[in-house]
Amino acid sequence: MYSAIDKGDIPSLVAGMDPAIVWNEAENFIYANGNPYIGPDAVIAGVFQRIGADWEYFKVVDKNFYTINDSKVLVIGRYDAKHKTTSKKIFAQAVHLWTLKNGKAIEFQQYTDTKQAFDAIQ
Repeated sequence: MYSAIDKGDIPSLVAGMDPAIVWNEAENFIYANGNPYIGPDAVIAGVFQRIGADWEYFKVVDKNFYTINDSKVLVIGRYDAKHKTTSKKIFAQAVHLWTLKNGKAIEFQQYTDTKQAFDAIQ
């Protein structure tokens, strides 16, 4: 899924999601106002389309993957991004907790430095 995101390959990203995925942005993050996003269409419209509209680039870098058990994966990395309007950059710590079932993501929880993103859009 991260490869699909890096390439802007939305169909492959959606293919990795369960039709009923429950997606939560970090509390107080700039895209958390739709939490929880239910289903791929809500995730794409509420998160990824907004990121594309707001940021010149927004990448997850320095990713490390940790298998917790058969259904949970923890990804620790950083958001490297530049806002289109303000030209401010962020390099924020980020943690993603994925829950998987039958090869699909059924839940996503983001944790990140919400202040960096908020400051970048001001």
